[in-house]
Amino acid sequence: MKKMRRVGLWFVLLLVLPVLASCGRVNNQVDSWPQLQKRGRLIIGLDDSFVPMGFRAKNGQLRGFDIDLANAVGKKLHMKMDFQTIDWNMKETELKNHTIDLIWNGYTVNPDRAKKVLFSKTYLNNRQILVSLKKNKIEKFVDMKGKYLGAQNGSSGQSDLNGQPKLLKQYIKNQDPILYDNFNEAFIDLNAGRINGLLIDRVYADYYIAHQKDRSLYRKIPGEFSDEHFAVGMRKKDKLLKKHLDKALVELYQDGTIKRISEKWFGQDDTVPIK
Repeated sequence: MKKMRRVGLWFVLLLVLPVLASCGRVNNQVDSWPQLQKRGRLIIGLDDSFVPMGFRAKNGQLRGFDIDLANAVGKKLHMKMDFQTIDWNMKETELKNHTIDLIWNGYTVNPDRAKKVLFSKTYLNNRQILVSLKKNKIEKFVDMKGKYLGAQNGSSGQSDLNGQPKLLKQYIKNQDPILYDNFNEAFIDLNAGRINGLLIDRVYADYYIAHQKDRSLYRKIPGEFSDEHFAVGMRKKDKLLKKHLDKALVELYQDGTIKRISEKWFGQDDTVPIK
C-alpha cells in the first residue's frame, strides 16, 4: 500500500512540476505589447555615461538626446518611460530576460545585433572615429602602429574593429584593444597617456571635446569606418511594440520634434528621414 502511495505521489509531482515551472518562466514567443500597455510603462536600458545620448548630469538627473526622444515617444504612446542603468555589455541579455523592454541609448544598427534584437526605424546618424591627443602625433589610422587603443566593451566600435581588422586593428599593440566599461574611463586613460588613441562614437567625441577647457589638445581622425545609424532595440517577438514605437517616431520626425532635440544637443540636425 505504501509503495502504491509513493508511486501515486510521484505521478502527481510529474504532472504538477512542469506547470509550476512554466508559471515563473518568461514566454519569449508572445508579443509583450498588451501586457506592457496594461502596465502603462516601458523600462529602457541605458549606459548612463554616454553623453550626449543619455547621461547623469551633476545633479544626478538623466539628460540627453535619447532621454528627450524617449519621453516624447512615451507621451505619444501614453506610457511612462522608466530608465534603468545596465551593463552595456549585457544589454541584449537584459532584454531577453525581460529586465528591460527597450535598448535605447545610442544603439547602433549592425548585422550581429539584428540577429538578436528587433530594431525600430533609424533616427540619427553616427560614425566611429579615432580620438587622440595632438601631442601623440597620430593623424591617420596607420600611425597607431604598435600603440595602445581603447574601446568600450560591447560597443559598435568594438564590433567594427573586429569586423574590419585591416582598417585599424592590424596596427594596434597586440592587435587587441584595451576595453572599458564606459568612455569616461577611457578618456581618463587617454588624457593620462595610458592609451594613445580611442575608438569612439562621433557624437560622444564631439560633445566631450566641446566641453573641455582646451579643445585644441585633441585630434579627431575619421578613418574609413562606414556611417552608422542609431535605433531602438526590442525583443524579436515584440512586433506590436515596434509598430507603435515606429509610428510615434514618424510623427515626431514629421512635426519637427526630433530635429529640435538634435539641434538642442548637437547644434545641428543629425537626424535621418523617418518614413
